[in-house]
Amino acid sequence: MKSFFIGRLRIAYAALCTLLLLSACGISNTPVPPAWLGQNVLFTSYSESPKHLDSASSYSNNETPWTYAVYEPPLKYHYLKRPYELQPRTLTALPRVTYRDKQGREVPAQTPASQIAESDFELHITPGILFQPHPAFAKDAHDQPLYLKLAAAQLEGKRTPYQFEKMGTRELVAEDYLYAIKRLATPRVQSPAFGFLSEKIMGLADYGKKIKAFNNLAKVGKSARELGPFGHLPWLDFRAHALDGVQVIDKYTLRIRVNGKYPQFKYWLAMTFFAPVAWEVDAFYAQPGMSERNLTADTWPVGTGPYMLTDYVPNARMVLERNPNFRKVTYPCEGEPGDQAKGLLKDCGQQLPFIDKVVSVIEKEGTSVATKFIQGYYDVPQLERGDPGIGYQVSIQDGTGMSKELLERKIQLPSTIQVGFGYFGFNWLDPVVGAGKTPEEKLRHRQLRQALSIAFDFEEYISVFEEDRAEVNQSVVVSGLFGHDQTPFNPVIYEKRADGKIQRKSIEKAKALLAEAGYPNGRDARTGQPLVINYDSQGVGPAYKARLDWVAKQFAKLNIELEVRSTDYNRFQDKMRKGSAQFFFWGWLADYPDPENFLFLLYGPNAKVQFDGENASNYSNAEYDQLFDKMKDLDDSPERAAIIKRMISISQEDAPLLNGWSEEFGGAYHQWVYNGKPSNIIRDQLAYLRIDPALRQAKVQEWNQAVTWPLAMAPLLMALLALPAWRGWKKRQNQRAVVNAKGA
Repeated sequence: MKSFFIGRLRIAYAALCTLLLLSACGISNTPVPPAWLGQNVLFTSYSESPKHLDSASSYSNNETPWTYAVYEPPLKYHYLKRPYELQPRTLTALPRVTYRDKQGREVPAQTPASQIAESDFELHITPGILFQPHPAFAKDAHDQPLYLKLAAAQLEGKRTPYQFEKMGTRELVAEDYLYAIKRLATPRVQSPAFGFLSEKIMGLADYGKKIKAFNNLAKVGKSARELGPFGHLPWLDFRAHALDGVQVIDKYTLRIRVNGKYPQFKYWLAMTFFAPVAWEVDAFYAQPGMSERNLTADTWPVGTGPYMLTDYVPNARMVLERNPNFRKVTYPCEGEPGDQAKGLLKDCGQQLPFIDKVVSVIEKEGTSVATKFIQGYYDVPQLERGDPGIGYQVSIQDGTGMSKELLERKIQLPSTIQVGFGYFGFNWLDPVVGAGKTPEEKLRHRQLRQALSIAFDFEEYISVFEEDRAEVNQSVVVSGLFGHDQTPFNPVIYEKRADGKIQRKSIEKAKALLAEAGYPNGRDARTGQPLVINYDSQGVGPAYKARLDWVAKQFAKLNIELEVRSTDYNRFQDKMRKGSAQFFFWGWLADYPDPENFLFLLYGPNAKVQFDGENASNYSNAEYDQLFDKMKDLDDSPERAAIIKRMISISQEDAPLLNGWSEEFGGAYHQWVYNGKPSNIIRDQLAYLRIDPALRQAKVQEWNQAVTWPLAMAPLLMALLALPAWRGWKKRQNQRAVVNAKGA
């Protein structure tokens, strides 16, 4: 019976240990070490690893938190002012623009665009700006590059650039901006900007052909294996190839010659395509053995910005740390009306950045992000997205979900109007929904697209999925842009009622169009087979499943079958580049607040497949393209407005896109985060954010109290668990005593 008693005691002991372990856990569910909560570190999350961090290639929203923290294009937007205002970033002043006629003579700025052959943008770089520490700049005792001729043995065990023993830096000069522009032309790097910019920057198109030919010569004699994913070609030194359209005037002065008059070019100078690239960095990453170790600019960007990427574990975490070489840049002292009252000017004149380190942890599920944010483990749920903040606003408005915690914990939820939209597109190259080859096909395909345009009830979508915090778009020129008010409604989709109000056309009219297109009741009139449309999308989880079901419902109104092909975002982008999608969903957030930045989504020479541009539908219309070429050169005026109106009309009739909706863009910041002002235009917000680590640590401990009651209950629990065993043992001892007494 001793073993029985001991066994019961062991059970009691095990139960007690379990409770003690649970109570000792304290703060749980933390994605970062608890000790870090008291440090000057900002915590956030991301949903998918960025595909490109190379300044020449990066163009996706989910890449911007890192690229705009590391790289510095010449210009930036004033952090607080609205309407958006450009200001120098690495320059001493805004670029000086000079206009010239066909004879090269300087002409006044008010000269008609048709008489301007060239616009010269002169950039004056601030002296003394340094690149971040990096082994590419390290020198030996003879002042020669230390790591630009590495042997294979020297790369053993290297997984980050910061595993090299020595680091170096050097001053930013005009040549670095020239090198970056030249590098856009290389076939070794896919740049979505090259196709468009090659038409703007004088000589860049021919330069691209020259570089491509030079690159092809380097491939001569190489086997397919040598040219495989980790094959190696000699470094392509762009300093050896001149580009007439970009001239270095002196060490700190660069002149960019632009074809004709193109006022929007100034906005491009605030994008990372124009961030400087040091030739040493390009040469460093071009060495044999680098790419197979993920030692590339796509993974380890190098710039002059306030932060440097020091840790990157794909599908796990990304860490930015303060660039020790960053110069003195201060927080703004003026903004828009209301900023003073919101406390957004309290840090006036203080040196940037405020935060020492930014730790981003991958999170696949929105529920997990929201939970950890409410608990205080994430200071900001996701830097590049505005939908979490809007979702929290809706929760408070409806009194559902975490509304109580959001209010009690003083979560800051500012919002603004988003200059962007979510849209559905038809692939213009597709034999069913595309342009069509014959006049008859063109008409039938257009009728099919128009029928679906009517069927897609975006008013319902906004009500169901956006809590009425969005607006339906009538064209690609969204609210907040010049020319938006030129077309109050899309006449292909909407009609006026007798009382003058606008309503969506009936589904019967959509079915009539579908029948005219050759698909009565959703079946091919010639074969009798059902019409099946393939839908390429990106997204996972129950919430996204509901949206897929909604899309299927819109097709079902016309008895059209939908085949969903859902992939992750990186795979989806590959499909779009190859033109293998038929019908797709995508979104566009403005690079700059001008209608040209949206109308170019339908510009033929910007097609995704042929030119690797941002015309994802590969739409092409000769009249539209001609109007675009004229519109882009004009300042905002009645003439420009009239051209935009005609372009909108053409795109509405052809219906290459279902123009979808524009959402509110919201921020979400804990009470210890300061200077949060959300915007989908401004991407360099990290440098302006400030946190109070002591307040965060106190609040996280308050909100995530350790469970201590098991410790107090432990003695009683031990006694309760042991008592039955003791009683059983005692009873058997008494029985044995009685038996022994009788035997005596």
